Amino acid sequence: MAFGQQSGPPASAKQVRELLALLNDAGHSDFRDARGPMAFTQRQAAGKFTRDEAAAFIEMLEEAGSPEGGAPAARPTPRLSTAEQALRRMPAEQLAAELQRRGWIVVEP
Repeated sequence: MAFGQQSGPPASAKQVRELLALLNDAGHSDFRDARGPMAFTQRQAAGKFTRDEAAAFIEMLEEAGSPEGGAPAARPTPRLSTAEQALRRMPAEQLAAELQRRGWIVVEP
């Protein structure tokens, strides 16, 4: 089998629509948006699934979304910019000092 080729018959249009609807319900805008959280391959992120792959993802999303399925599906966390990542790693005391230097009033909880 060539690299990136499907290993079975392609998913039906109905399966792909159902999978996309479930992904939308889970907070994703499309297959590419869901690639990381759902562990999609590059081919799957382009919306190309085998019947078995689509059925497995549909089943997984339905179980995660049902009340008796256990814990609700986690919403995807937004990607943080480099500056936001740096701020999260910075000690609270250093952040407070910088805010005070800029004229803000800082109060401890």
